[in-house]
Amino acid sequence: MKEGIHPKRHKSVVKCACGNEFETGSTMKEINVEICSLCHPFFTGKQKLVDSAGRVERFRRKYAKFEEGK
Repeated sequence: MKEGIHPKRHKSVVKCACGNEFETGSTMKEINVEICSLCHPFFTGKQKLVDSAGRVERFRRKYAKFEEGK
């Protein structure tokens, strides 16, 4: 690697809006985020699937005909 062209790497503290803090390595000393793995709906299991305009039901009705033929 060439000398003098790479940024300095630090131990960084990541602070979430929910209050969670953890340490990682980065070129920045402090990182502020709005959402982390402790408060994100996907990781907490509180994620809800939103069916806009009945697309899932329309898909099931359309392909139900193929399932009956088998």
